[in-house]
Amino acid sequence: MLQVPIREHNNSMTSTKAVVLVGGPSRGTRFRPLSLDVPKPLFEVAGHPIIYHCLKAVAKVPSLREVILIGYYDESVFRDFIKDSAKEFPQLKIQYLREYTALGTAGGLYHFRDAILKGNPERFFVLNADVCCSFPLLDMLKLFEEKDAEAVILGTRVSNDAATNFGCIVSDSHTKRVLHYVEKPESHISNLINCGVYLFATECIFPSIRSAIKRRTTRPRFVSYPSSENLSSSFMAPEEEGEKNEVLRLEQDILSDLADSNRFFVHETRDFWRQIKTAGSAVPANALYLQKAFQAQSEELTPPSANILPPVFIHPTATVDPTAKLGPNVSIGPRAVVGAGARVKESIVLEDAEIKHDACVLYSIIGWSSRVGAWARVEGTPTPVGSHSTSIIKNGVKVQSITILGKECAVGDEVRVQNCVCLPYKELKRDVANEVIM
Repeated sequence: MLQVPIREHNNSMTSTKAVVLVGGPSRGTRFRPLSLDVPKPLFEVAGHPIIYHCLKAVAKVPSLREVILIGYYDESVFRDFIKDSAKEFPQLKIQYLREYTALGTAGGLYHFRDAILKGNPERFFVLNADVCCSFPLLDMLKLFEEKDAEAVILGTRVSNDAATNFGCIVSDSHTKRVLHYVEKPESHISNLINCGVYLFATECIFPSIRSAIKRRTTRPRFVSYPSSENLSSSFMAPEEEGEKNEVLRLEQDILSDLADSNRFFVHETRDFWRQIKTAGSAVPANALYLQKAFQAQSEELTPPSANILPPVFIHPTATVDPTAKLGPNVSIGPRAVVGAGARVKESIVLEDAEIKHDACVLYSIIGWSSRVGAWARVEGTPTPVGSHSTSIIKNGVKVQSITILGKECAVGDEVRVQNCVCLPYKELKRDVANEVIM
């Protein structure tokens, strides 16, 4: 393991912390129909909740002992996950802090700054939970130390066409210093984009956020009330003004200012990266995490055989007929059943789902307790490996390339479902393609 020199602080209990931003229920709309039944951070990809992959990476940083999850889900949502994670990562203290409203990526950090600053950490990582990557945190820490940085951002290269959908970084290729940052620019400025993983010096980031709040407070802001009785109240009460100003985003409000300092650097990863925004994007993320586990020779994966094309994850409680052919890039959840002669490829089969004999499931997500009939075919359309989108154009209309069956759906025997998103509790008795089934 890479050992990173740590700057000593006499009063420092811990040099480094991590904050994982988990968002909240109203933001999970693009993840429907899956987020109707499970919060997006807890959706299982490659056999583990999305947020688990963040914790696993954080646990490899030697000086890191504390992880704070920030979001506005109810506290009960993460209780079991935190309990399980505490057993797996005993060296980490993990806690969840709930925002009173959606505060934005910087607003949440600022609101809970006392908890982050407790114990005088010199720096802290910030990870967006809906990012899928190898999280090269030790490399970021090394760059942070070498450059005596105020901030390090993780960047990756994408195609010029895709770049404007992300935050774009202009950097000095020799020194790795960030010269300029623009969130979703209207025209091309760089194909080096923000991966949503940061390392901040505590002494610098909170003053930067405070300055952004002050700038916002000096601008007059008005609010219009929906009811006619309150038309006279077109001003904002001081405490509401404060709350409104606390809603801040790192990407739009903070990073471009940091670029004005000379101590903001980018670590460019050449490893895999993608966002998990839409429900369909869980399938390519599943493939990337499974491939990483396969390269690391993880014992969690099912050994290759004539009918297992690696990488494949099968939960110990699942039942897979030996004549079924699985893989590559398949995850089979708890108590799922895969029948004789079935074919499953590039897919996630969730717990208690059943795939009957001789059925075919390709580029799809089969929801909890859903059933795919005998000789049925549930399939999506493969998208290019480098693509950051899981939508395609069919007959002039944008459709999901990944077929998704929500909870407790049933596909009849010999029925074909292609490029469809099916909401929970639906029964499909006829062939259907390129539709959202409400």
